[in-house]
Formats: sequence, C-alpha cells, structure tokens
Amino acid sequence: MNLRNSHQQYGIVSIVIHWVMTLLIIGLFVLGLYMTGLDYYHPWYKTAPDIHRSLGIIMLLLLVFRLVWRMVNPKPAPVDNDPEILHKVAEWVHGLLYLLLFAIALSGYLISTADGRGIDVFNWFTVPALVPGFENMEDRAGEIHFILATTLIALAGLHGLAALKHHFIDRDITLVRMLGSSRSMDQ
Repeated sequence: MNLRNSHQQYGIVSIVIHWVMTLLIIGLFVLGLYMTGLDYYHPWYKTAPDIHRSLGIIMLLLLVFRLVWRMVNPKPAPVDNDPEILHKVAEWVHGLLYLLLFAIALSGYLISTADGRGIDVFNWFTVPALVPGFENMEDRAGEIHFILATTLIALAGLHGLAALKHHFIDRDITLVRMLGSSRSMDQ
C-alpha cells in the first residue's frame, strides 16, 4: 500500500488519519458528555477537562494536517453508479464535517481560555489565550460547542450509515478502500 492516495484508492496516511480522527471525535464527544455530569468532588472533575482540551488540540492539529494532505494528494474517484447529485451531496457533507470540526475547536478554545489562561496540552506545550474575554464567554461558547458537537456526531453517523449502505446494499468497495484494501467485493 502506498503512503499517498491514487485516483483508485486511499493511501495509508489518509486512512490512518481518518480512523484516528474518528476515534478522537467519538472519544471527545463521550468524554465531553461524561465530564459535564461530574461534581466538584469527583476525582475526574479537573482531569477529564484537561484530557478533553489536550485531545481537542491534537484533533485540530490532525485536522489541519489532514486538509493539507488532502490538497496535495489526488482524491480517489467514486466507485459507484450513484447519480451525480449524490456525489455533490457527499462533497458538501465532507465540507460540513470539516467546518464543524473547526467551529467546535474554536468554541472549545473560547471556553478554555475565557479566564485568560492558555491551554496546556499534556505538558508538551501551551496554546496561549489570544482572544480577549467577553461577558459570559465561557457559557455562550459552551452552548455553541455542545450544539455543534451534537450536530457533528449526527452528521458523522449519517456518514457512517452511507458507508455501510455502499458496503452492504450497493456492494461496492467504497468502505473497503477506507479500510486499506483495494480488493473488489466479488473476490
């Protein structure tokens, strides 16, 4: 398998980034829901948000790398006979997923830096607080963060269902290619 994409298949870099980000996004969502229910005396009250913020910054860095990688690699052609409108919808959904990820990262940044402190990422480096706070910044950004994250998970769920539709109903190799194989379904 090649590192780079071809017009027929995804390269290992694209595949690994896709699945690492999938796990990160699901993990961030679950951890985010979990930590909002913690009381002050819970042992994870401070640890869970620290991990969530650090993983959020890692996700943002991977997202930037993924978009740069996508710009310098060919995009594999669709493998099915769906109408062109469905291909356009898929492109819009992918674009919306990326936009949501950036907006979620920005709102998370605003939550985390509302008190003027930067974000410490696993004691490796600190992302400084660059945006001056405004009234109720943490609460407003928190509401937006939750709405965007919930929307992202719903849209990602539809993305996953579409992949399963390609695999089990259309019986094409769309999903198989993102799992790292270029074999046809007939083999």
